[in-house]
Amino acid sequence: MVDSSYRPSHEGTLDRDSMTLSRHVLQQLQSFGPEAQDLSALMNRIALAGKIIARRLSRAGLVEAALGFTGEQNVQGEDVKKMDVYANDVFISVFKQSGLVCRLASEEMEKPYYIPENCPLGRYTLLYDPIDGSSNVDINLNVGSIFAIRQQQGSDDAETGEDLLQNGRNQLAAGYILYGPSTVLVYSLGRGVHAFVLDPSLGEFILAQANIQIPPHGPVYSVNEGNFWQWEDSLRDYIRYMHRHEGYTARYSGALVGDFHRILLQGGVFLYPGTVKKPDGKLRLLYESAPLAFLAEQAGGQASTGAQQVLDVEPQALHQRTPLIIGSRENVALVESFIQEEERERAAALR
Repeated sequence: MVDSSYRPSHEGTLDRDSMTLSRHVLQQLQSFGPEAQDLSALMNRIALAGKIIARRLSRAGLVEAALGFTGEQNVQGEDVKKMDVYANDVFISVFKQSGLVCRLASEEMEKPYYIPENCPLGRYTLLYDPIDGSSNVDINLNVGSIFAIRQQQGSDDAETGEDLLQNGRNQLAAGYILYGPSTVLVYSLGRGVHAFVLDPSLGEFILAQANIQIPPHGPVYSVNEGNFWQWEDSLRDYIRYMHRHEGYTARYSGALVGDFHRILLQGGVFLYPGTVKKPDGKLRLLYESAPLAFLAEQAGGQASTGAQQVLDVEPQALHQRTPLIIGSRENVALVESFIQEEERERAAALR
């Protein structure tokens, strides 16, 4: 006879270990309806792309044509790494036969990749940066993939992607995959931010942290100080303030996903401001800034261009760039205060 009062010593283990990404999506939406099933399947496809890319990265030094440059340039005029091309092709391959996605838009492609056979049913567009921080690949440092899901607004033959020129608040979901000591997938459906770790023995992303909140203030500031003399005075004044005050530490890896992941968990601020010559900065609004801004706000943080909230920016072009200040609310507000002070001084000088 079984003792009904018996409770296993690891009672919660099975439930935690079985909280897979697809199950979590359905729980988040509290539905098994068609839209919930679609989003669960979409996240599963993104996870599959992440697993394939993670496997390639783990063997990059042993696989032919995995490291180095292709000798070509992308639509932004940047040198293309071989891993950029591989990762972009992985996302296309994973979604082409899915029946879920009508278009794929990537910073590596001039125009969206249109999949007409998917469009009658697949009313979604995936926007993504296949490999963020690809310069780190050759030296075995962390890199990532960034993604956002949007509902298609145009007609079935909307190959230009003009309907994607909407602010980031129209994203259905956003997230990233961080390839490091472990492979971590972080996502939000607008119901909090949740992190999953790839368990190689199961081949599944398992929930590791639910409802992540960025601390309101953090000690880290993450910025490429090599650009110091190319910034406006306000940003240089902010960095000088950091240097003069105790309790702050600089951390910058050259991979946006890695730097943002640190701040998501520990607090602080990441900056990629514009420069005098390039006031819009380097980061792409649709593929990088808006997806991470979606996560930041869902986690109680903030994301700003210095002039407005990133999620309120109305893009004018598919590959538009924007400055980015993202992280803990207090840290972002401090950076903005330096920018606003400079604007007040300029206005006063014109009177």
